[in-house]
Amino acid sequence: MVNTLSQSAPKEPKPGIKAPSKETVLTPRFYTTDFETAASLDLSAQETELQAMLAEMRADYNRHHFVRDEAFEQSWEHIEAEARQSFIEYLERSCISEFSGFLLFKELSRKLKNRSPLLSEIFNLMARDEARHAGFLNKAMGDFKLSLDLADITKRRTYTFFPIEWVIYTVYLSEKIGYWRYIIIYRHLQQHPENQFYPIFRYFESWCQDENRHGDIFKALLRSQPQLWKTWKSRLLSRFFLLSVFATHTLTVHERAGFYHSLGLDATEFDRQVVRNTNETAGRAFPVMLNTEHPKFFSRLHRCSDYNFKLMEIERSSQPKFVKLMRKIPFITAIVWNLLLLYLIKPIDTEALRGQVC
Repeated sequence: MVNTLSQSAPKEPKPGIKAPSKETVLTPRFYTTDFETAASLDLSAQETELQAMLAEMRADYNRHHFVRDEAFEQSWEHIEAEARQSFIEYLERSCISEFSGFLLFKELSRKLKNRSPLLSEIFNLMARDEARHAGFLNKAMGDFKLSLDLADITKRRTYTFFPIEWVIYTVYLSEKIGYWRYIIIYRHLQQHPENQFYPIFRYFESWCQDENRHGDIFKALLRSQPQLWKTWKSRLLSRFFLLSVFATHTLTVHERAGFYHSLGLDATEFDRQVVRNTNETAGRAFPVMLNTEHPKFFSRLHRCSDYNFKLMEIERSSQPKFVKLMRKIPFITAIVWNLLLLYLIKPIDTEALRGQVC
């Protein structure tokens, strides 16, 4: 069950404060969950692994990493027009995503403090990392004379309720796909330093270590709960969340192809690399992974992206809302149909291949 908690209407932003982009299906969401169920999770099957990861989190290997150096102390007016706008949108989306994680982890830590001290401390330290990332991204936006009022966004944003089991699936995938996005960009720019137009990309190697560590924590949480990987329902849910995350990634990357082009990356190839690597990584935690080598897999995802562009064109038009809705219905239906066909592609049973996948 998914519920949304409405917040008050947005107010006019102050000068220099960027109005958050309109919430859509593709924008990062803010989540709340069933804290009572989270507190009662039996972690005994993975407690050794969680204790080891807690020790890593306490060590805080990246505590000195997110410090702005002299490379930031210059004018960025030479980044102009579409490249500037697409980069600001990338920073905003990334900042909102990290801040969303901070809010969820901080609340989990607070609610679990007296019921599950191990999880409470882990979530507190994860919230520390997410806050660090969000703050660093917001300061980067400040170099372009804009910033997000994160305190105001906390009050104004719509919160979506996810059961804790869904949170475990989605956060695991979010952290792992974040790892692959960051590391692929970092490695590409190591080979092509001429495309590194802003110093934040130099931080992506350590950044993705945080993402990977967080993902490993959620992998341990997932594997500690047999109902999340040992049942027919878990297989269906795994396929659903994998496809949802990959479809969102494909549509978002192609929406912002200009940003990836400015890095010297082809958006379509970047998307393929991220999806394939994330899918393979997910096979270490999930009972199934998607068959990304199926000849129709990426072609159907790309069709969804094409239909999404049609929806964007309609939305930008000056037609009445009802006319827009009528024009959108065929494209929305086509997206849903292609996603259904993708969902029905036979997945790969990773439990059967567990010795090979891990």
